[in-house]
Amino acid sequence: MIMEDSILNSVKQKLGITSEVTVFDSDLIDYINSVFIILNQIGVEPLFSITGSTETWTDFLQEEKLLETVRPYTAMRVRMMFDPPSGSVMDALKANMEELEWRINITVDPKKEA
Repeated sequence: MIMEDSILNSVKQKLGITSEVTVFDSDLIDYINSVFIILNQIGVEPLFSITGSTETWTDFLQEEKLLETVRPYTAMRVRMMFDPPSGSVMDALKANMEELEWRINITVDPKKEA
């Protein structure tokens, strides 16, 4: 079942920021919207953007299978922009993002799998 939670707050949670801390919201919103453009370019419809903490994941996507990869991908991409790790952690994060991009692409266009 898809959780109806705030996109902004769930990304903040993955970054270790509580929803009450709003000092970074403007930057995080910009980063999230940048990721949504990337997702759209690899086939995720619709092109979506957020303006605050009111937009939920199900406002963006109804397809649970796709959402299961889009949520962690979004958080990872935002982390790379907001608070990039170093060394082997960065390498692992990049590898995970590449795999999720592939999985997202296959989910939106199964013909590419062949």
